[in-house]
Amino acid sequence: MTPSADPSEEIALARAMAAMAPAGVRTGCRIIRDGDEVHLLPAEAGSIPARQPAMRRASGAARWIAHRLLADVGFDGFALLRTPSGAPAWPEGITGSLAHDDDMAVAAVAPVAGIGSLGIDVEPALPLPDDIFSLVAIPADRMGAADRQLAGRILFAAKEAVYKAAYPLDREVLGYEDIAVDLETGHATTSIGRKVSIAYCIAPRVVVVAFIAK
Repeated sequence: MTPSADPSEEIALARAMAAMAPAGVRTGCRIIRDGDEVHLLPAEAGSIPARQPAMRRASGAARWIAHRLLADVGFDGFALLRTPSGAPAWPEGITGSLAHDDDMAVAAVAPVAGIGSLGIDVEPALPLPDDIFSLVAIPADRMGAADRQLAGRILFAAKEAVYKAAYPLDREVLGYEDIAVDLETGHATTSIGRKVSIAYCIAPRVVVVAFIAK
């Protein structure tokens, strides 16, 4: 287990994610542990080019969550292969997303009958450094009543999650400047007009789920 990880944080985050997730979306989280690379199925391991142990551990932790979420909806043992874009290839009829920071992995899945596309991101609940904030924020962004210390971090995670949700549908490479986020209304709009809904929690980690409803 990573030195900074606290097992109680995993339980608290799982509850916070479940509470903020939209209807029909299943979520989960896992502290990244030493040896988590063993949770990669053989086909998954072969599809992931990263050889750095930390990256493979994170990928194994994220897929450990996803395997269990998929088993709950009838896809037990499904191998989530990495596609050329870097995103996993989900079973037919399912949309989903994976993410991790240095210590925590998260996943979300949903039937495409109700949710057309999903994106998720996780970040430490710490202020975003000013130099990164200046790259992420645009005048069209609206922070609303978001926690002032964490608003930049939520904005960063929201844009990452929105990109993950929008790309499979539009195949458009978007920069931070191409996504306008309104944290007060829970919506985002891309530069090509794609509307995306967002939900987030901030304790004990910042997690944003972006979704495009059908």
